[in-house]
Amino acid sequence: MATLSPFLSKTPLSNTPTISFSSSISTPLKWKSITSFSPSGSSSSRSRRRIFIVQSKIREIFMPALSSTMTEGKIVSWIKSEGDVLSKGESVVVVESDKADMDVETFYDGILAAIVVPEGESAPVGAAIGILAETEAEVSQAKAKAASAGAAAPASHPVASTPVPAVSPPEPKKVAESAPSGPRKTVATPYAKKLLKQHKVDINSVVGTGPFGRITPEDVEKAAGIAPSKSVAPSVAPAALPKPAPAAAPAAPLLPGSNVVPFTTMQAAVSKNMIESLSVPTFRVGYPIITDALDALYEKVKPKGVTMTALLAKAAAMALVQHPVVNASCKDGKSFTYNANINIAVAVAINGGLITPVLQDADKLDLYLLSKKWKELVEKARSKQLQPHEYNSGTFTLSNLGMFGVDRFDAILPPGQGAIMAVGASKPIVVADADGFFSVKSKMLVNVTADHRIIYGADLAAFLQTFSKIVENPESLTL
Repeated sequence: MATLSPFLSKTPLSNTPTISFSSSISTPLKWKSITSFSPSGSSSSRSRRRIFIVQSKIREIFMPALSSTMTEGKIVSWIKSEGDVLSKGESVVVVESDKADMDVETFYDGILAAIVVPEGESAPVGAAIGILAETEAEVSQAKAKAASAGAAAPASHPVASTPVPAVSPPEPKKVAESAPSGPRKTVATPYAKKLLKQHKVDINSVVGTGPFGRITPEDVEKAAGIAPSKSVAPSVAPAALPKPAPAAAPAAPLLPGSNVVPFTTMQAAVSKNMIESLSVPTFRVGYPIITDALDALYEKVKPKGVTMTALLAKAAAMALVQHPVVNASCKDGKSFTYNANINIAVAVAINGGLITPVLQDADKLDLYLLSKKWKELVEKARSKQLQPHEYNSGTFTLSNLGMFGVDRFDAILPPGQGAIMAVGASKPIVVADADGFFSVKSKMLVNVTADHRIIYGADLAAFLQTFSKIVENPESLTL
């Protein structure tokens, strides 16, 4: 189960997923001591008592963390309006997380004084989305607090800093115009020595202008009274100027009639997970399976509400019991975990995205209970009412496109899991038996994508062999 934010607590008061929020207290409890006297005025009758002065509270309603991967939420709708009186446990706002919409309940009695984040806008987890006042007397103060919070939001954006004037490098120290008195060691560059010899110039009569008084070719030519033949590169190269950063490539112009649509919260979460999965080294193994016996079993159990997805999930769970490494996961790149539960996540396409409801302990549930559970999960997924633990606790994923006639495809490994199975359609093919007789059988192709850090080719091949035997002899699925 995903860990909720520290300021959240689950309150399952109805069938609708709800979250209760707490908030900060702007003014703490204060007390002061008051000394009272008896009418007689005697010191012995003097008593001291503490009177608690409870000041009003203005609380911020925070954006809750509805899952461990949620970084921001979108306000779907405010159930309550500004000025409404709220009771503890009452639903206030509907928040869209990366996978589901959830009602958020108030943890306190009070008045909804101000709505900071309106419907349709997003806010990071922990940010104030509304202000709750305890009494009507504090409503105006709460509104002022909300207004100041709204005014502070633009100021939080980075402001262009004032350009700092460039500091010019320090000027080189001037070399003395005349040679110092007394003996000294004179240093000249190799080319300068060659010019000294060529022009018959005494080295002691030349004043060097190079670093540390070194004599340069220009110094020799100047002493010889001739114009420099060519400019000589200075002995110390100046520091290279930083190259300007290349300008960002301009965005390609939109085609006529095109429009840009921002990601929904769910699409953004799917995009993030897909990019994250690219860092995992994966490999793929395909396997053909004859499905005549499975198809016959499906026709028998279909009237009882059993779906093909439930049959495949049950078969995968039974195979994982025998091959626990395929049910393992690696999250830090340094170790891996043998998961104690076999939780089969099944990809479901919903309006505006993709979600993977989880059949928890699929190996321990009988086929009919598993099918009932699956139907409930699909209904909750399509109404965006899944609880976090119902979509983020999978240890192995199943993706089935066979109902669309797709014969084979590769699936992308979800982050935090060891393998995902892509199931294609079952199609008739002609096969020959050991005696050379031909017959028509139904064949299904499955492709498994696995994390190569923990699962190797032999592991995956053995798992697929076991899965194939269960599908081709499916009587054990109904036990």
